[in-house]
Amino acid sequence: MINGSFIPPADIRQLRDLTRYRNKLTNFIVGEKNRVQNCLTVSNIKLDDVFTDVFGKASSSIINALLLNPSEKISDVSKFRTRGMKSTDEEILAAIDGNICNEQAEKLKIIRSHMDNIETCKANLESVILNLVEKYLQQLNLILTVPGIKSFSAVSIISEIGVDMSVFPTSKHLCSWVVLTPQNNESASKKKTTRISRGGAYIKPLLVQCALAAIKSNKYSEIRNRYLALKKRRGHEKAIIDIARTLLTAIYNILKENEPYNPNLYTKSDLPPQHRTVSFDEAVFILQRQGYIITS
Repeated sequence: MINGSFIPPADIRQLRDLTRYRNKLTNFIVGEKNRVQNCLTVSNIKLDDVFTDVFGKASSSIINALLLNPSEKISDVSKFRTRGMKSTDEEILAAIDGNICNEQAEKLKIIRSHMDNIETCKANLESVILNLVEKYLQQLNLILTVPGIKSFSAVSIISEIGVDMSVFPTSKHLCSWVVLTPQNNESASKKKTTRISRGGAYIKPLLVQCALAAIKSNKYSEIRNRYLALKKRRGHEKAIIDIARTLLTAIYNILKENEPYNPNLYTKSDLPPQHRTVSFDEAVFILQRQGYIITS
């Protein structure tokens, strides 16, 4: 640990550089998708009203047909239907009752071609990343047991924090380094703010996305119940940050102990001791943490 930071091994630094570039390519693709949506909106084509994914199979086929003959309107959309489509043919025809001018059509073709090129580059980059992360396959499989974390999310986490947890004395040091801990801005016994500060531009948003995925699944009741209890008292944003910090703490202990995620540990930690004496104020505080509203 050097001045609040650490120097990871050379291969981890290379992995971090590649995963961050993959994140940039993903952002480029999202930006191009927004431009496609803008072109369709300008042309009064509202595919987002009838399709959940504008870039799905059926929607993409309709866009291809529109670009093939921009001056002609589509009269039959039955050939574009796929399994699971809920919108009727009439609703789809009403959504594409627009007019794509030649300029917008050419712009759409260029954007989609650029998207295909970026997707190809991203796929090639991912193959390089997977080859580089092979030596950390054991740690990768352990992190994948954590709720809400998928393959490339686990790779990105390894690239940012490494696999050697001895550089962080405790999990709290790691959470502080990732900037997931509240500020301690207090003066004259008055707390001015407890917001988390800026920092962790790559790993913090990733952990927040993993936390959002974890709380939506009923499979991880320990995570969802914790989120719901915190949301009642602190609101959604602070509850999500707490869940992200919980996931990072679990990752720290998983890598340090070389053991998979164990949800039973959370259940045991939530159980109160059999014999415990608390004061009146402590009892009120415990009830408030459980989401109860205390009245006089």
